[in-house]
Amino acid sequence: MPWPYGKFAQWPRENRKLPEQPWRNPRPAPNLHEIRQRVPAKNFLPQFLRSWWPALLWAGIIFSLSTDSFSSEHTATIFFPFFHWMMPALTLDQFEPIHFFIRKSAHFTEYFVFCVLLFRGVRAERIGWRWTWALAALSIAAGYSALDEVHQAFVASRTASPWDSLLDSTGAFIATVALFLWFRFRRTAPSAAAPAD
Repeated sequence: MPWPYGKFAQWPRENRKLPEQPWRNPRPAPNLHEIRQRVPAKNFLPQFLRSWWPALLWAGIIFSLSTDSFSSEHTATIFFPFFHWMMPALTLDQFEPIHFFIRKSAHFTEYFVFCVLLFRGVRAERIGWRWTWALAALSIAAGYSALDEVHQAFVASRTASPWDSLLDSTGAFIATVALFLWFRFRRTAPSAAAPAD
């Protein structure tokens, strides 16, 4: 029987009943709150952002550490009072090698952490270890180190040093070796712990 579209509006309100439609889902559409409870929170962010945001944040921190605020003159005014409080007899000449060691250790540590975060970004949600992921992370870290030194060349209180870039790359390389050993140990540990027949 064809649907009386024209006459439907003229029917009394109590007679305006839709015909049976068994193909329709009787459950009403869920509201936004229900959908958010069912869908995992990680699905709201793109995969790229979830994998790379730590590395991008750390790259920004490294960039800020290459500004005038963290030049040798400024960091000396922070560290010398602390070491002088611990060792009152410490002179500026004696403090210089300590300060040099702290700054070079910071270079190494920055890029050690950076390479680990880059590996996390390159690997994304995949599991395990691949040399291609590690070499990609190491290459990005070494390239960013070179660009960081170029940036320091344009800061009046900083100097660009290829030795610092080499130290940064060394930190990234040691991180790559540490990651390799970590994944290798995790892979062999269960088999070594299995009881013998």
